Amino acid sequence: MEENQNNQLSIELSEEMAEGVYSNLAIITHSNSEFVIDFIKVMPGIPKAKVKSRIVLTPQHAKRLLMALGDNISKFEAVHGAIKNTEGMTVPMNFGGPTAQA
Repeated sequence: MEENQNNQLSIELSEEMAEGVYSNLAIITHSNSEFVIDFIKVMPGIPKAKVKSRIVLTPQHAKRLLMALGDNISKFEAVHGAIKNTEGMTVPMNFGGPTAQA
């Protein structure tokens, strides 16, 4: 990352990173100094799931992410209609992975 002369941040995205990683479960834990978001892909009928990506954020950045995500969801729903909440969906919570301890 580098700043150009107009005080704008130039961000580089590699080809591999641009492909992205699919996730259908996120587990969020925190300590007094950071938030950790583990993105996981759970497959039907497979009792084991792996963390595909882990993001560590400061509390300030976690809050900015929350606000930005809320803003983007509002914009999406304004165009495409309300996103249906999948209430009652059960997700196995014991993957043998990280726990909520800091």
